[in-house]
Amino acid sequence: MSTPVTLAIDTARERLQLALVLSNGAIETEIVDIAKGHAEIIFGAMGTLLDRCGLTYQSLNRIAVTTGPGSFTGLRIGLSTARGLGLALDIPVIGIPSLLALSLSRQGPSELIVDAKRGEAYRQSFSAPGKPRNKADLVDLKQILQIASRTTPDDPMIDIALMAAFASRARPKEFPPDPTYIRAADAKPQLGFGVARK
Repeated sequence: MSTPVTLAIDTARERLQLALVLSNGAIETEIVDIAKGHAEIIFGAMGTLLDRCGLTYQSLNRIAVTTGPGSFTGLRIGLSTARGLGLALDIPVIGIPSLLALSLSRQGPSELIVDAKRGEAYRQSFSAPGKPRNKADLVDLKQILQIASRTTPDDPMIDIALMAAFASRARPKEFPPDPTYIRAADAKPQLGFGVARK
């Protein structure tokens, strides 16, 4: 039985990462280091990857995308691209939380500590790669590094090939493509200009 062709998308950090899991199980990737401007290049990069593999969008059976935490703008670009393609092609879209994707690079049980800036960190424990023990939370960076007897947080860059392989086997209903926001949004609603309703 052949494996469905899966396209994986990661725009959570300063990199555009794409991967294809082909029907024979081989994995091809396209990675571009870019801090901003994911939206301007994402479709061109997908086209390059598909062409290289002799495929078209119609060859895809499922799409996976990182859901965060990560760059707010980057995540929105990845999620909207994946959802739009899924809708147009009528195929499942699978959302993979960024910390779960990072855990796929670890061996055995692990605790991930990723710098969230502003003196904070995202933390989550895994009993095995891809198997969370608890929900991700936001903690004090210095304090959690001391508790964990470490001096630096984990590298936040996801291995897109491992994520694509995981997504090719995942059950879509267990991984909805919804953004994973651990920190509250910076933007606050402007109430001073509201119009009174009768």
